[in-house]
Amino acid sequence: MSSPDPQVRAARNLADPSPESKPTKNLSRSRGPVVAVTGAATGVGELLTAHLAASDEIKQVIAIDERRGEVSEATWHVLDVRDPAIAEKLRGADVVVHLALDLDLETDPAARTAYNVRGTQTVLTAAAAVGVHRVVLCTSAMVYGALPDNDLPLSEDAELRATAEATGVGDLLEIERLGRRAPRAHPGLNVTVVRPAVLVGGTDTALTRYFESPRLLVVAGSRPAWQFCHVDDLVTALEYAALEKIDGEFAVGCDGWLEQEEVETLSGVRRMELPSAVALGAAARLHRIGLTPSPAGDLAYTMHPWVVSVSRLHDVGWRPRWSNEDVLAALLEEVEGRHTLAGRRLGRKDATAAGAAGATVALLGTAALVRRARKARRRF
Repeated sequence: MSSPDPQVRAARNLADPSPESKPTKNLSRSRGPVVAVTGAATGVGELLTAHLAASDEIKQVIAIDERRGEVSEATWHVLDVRDPAIAEKLRGADVVVHLALDLDLETDPAARTAYNVRGTQTVLTAAAAVGVHRVVLCTSAMVYGALPDNDLPLSEDAELRATAEATGVGDLLEIERLGRRAPRAHPGLNVTVVRPAVLVGGTDTALTRYFESPRLLVVAGSRPAWQFCHVDDLVTALEYAALEKIDGEFAVGCDGWLEQEEVETLSGVRRMELPSAVALGAAARLHRIGLTPSPAGDLAYTMHPWVVSVSRLHDVGWRPRWSNEDVLAALLEEVEGRHTLAGRRLGRKDATAAGAAGATVALLGTAALVRRARKARRRF
């Protein structure tokens, strides 16, 4: 869940208050758990590390990343999570929150999978070896799959019907499989899985880039439904898991959802509607020839609903601080000035030359026409 985006740092004011405003440490800290966080130097990992380090309910925070982060209150260890030496760094921890994942759109898919899967395997094995009793994994509500017959909302124990066709989803499914298998292989190890909705707040994903386009692509006949999760709310949900206030598998996000029409009204961005065959065919071809970082499978998550109930967190007293409307407003402010066409981010000069929405239509339409022309030639 790490992100190189420096905008994450701005949100740290909420999670890492200034020294003058930090609460005085009290004796309850000595009775709290020792929590280790992987991926602690950037993104959600950095926010969580700062948040836990400021909490009187946490005895100690062990921070692990490939570089030292800025949360001075944590005990830092600099190493790759795939290194078996991580076991000694986890010794003494009660809980590990594993956030060292690479979900960057630009990363080579094979390298990304190797890092994500091997890293998770190593952390689970190392944690069990040194007596850690709980590992918290963070995946995504995308693992439920975006399908036209999904309930609105899905229950948290709904079947995981996603496939590996979208960016990183195959890795997340494998991570969940490892998490389910770990307690059987290592009796006494508890694994908790947290599944956020569309994550917003210094993140760069195919779904946040959707809102960087001059027009919102809508596939004809689809019924999108948008549920967001602000990083602030994910951090507090992860804290609940670290403090063992909740376990098992659960979703985190805003209450309810927004229909596509509401998104367009709130954002002021108009839609561009394309037939399914054109949109999906063009997306596949553009990705195949390297023009866009997102595979066609990403498009399904903008076409079909994958809204999930957050009732399990509600049952233990957690409430989101952000509404879907507020997160959408924050996202639009964050992406202002960015220009993305068909999933590919452009510089300002490129975007001006491309001609905004007209370029998107041309790009998609050209790819579809080329594909049809080649098929026609084969018939003769």
